Amino acid sequence: MKRKLLALVFAGVTVLGVSAYAHHSFAATYFEDKKVTVEGDLVQFLYRNPHSFVHVEVKESDGTMTRWAVEWGAGGQLGRQGVTRETLKPGDHVIVVGNPGRNPDDHRLRMVNITRPSDGWKWGGTFE
Repeated sequence: MKRKLLALVFAGVTVLGVSAYAHHSFAATYFEDKKVTVEGDLVQFLYRNPHSFVHVEVKESDGTMTRWAVEWGAGGQLGRQGVTRETLKPGDHVIVVGNPGRNPDDHRLRMVNITRPSDGWKWGGTFE
């Protein structure tokens, strides 16, 4: 009986450990050694767990519009750094610097920093 219980506990810890590690594998999704800057208008701010997102509409050099999805920290993490669900509003003009996604067609970034030029608000930080 003790062996079965020990095996179940070990299996549970292994599964949870793998899940937690896989969840935080940003290197599998983003180029952590590269940075891209996008500037445009905020379309949506999803303040949530496990990751918040901002969606930014960017006008390309040819005049077309591209929507970028920018992955940010969890709501609780952002809250401890002074960011609330009211911090950003649709229509805010923002400049975002982030690590680009491995698939360029996804137009995806991992947030490094964000600036709202209209009032000088800035955020820059890390989540590990």
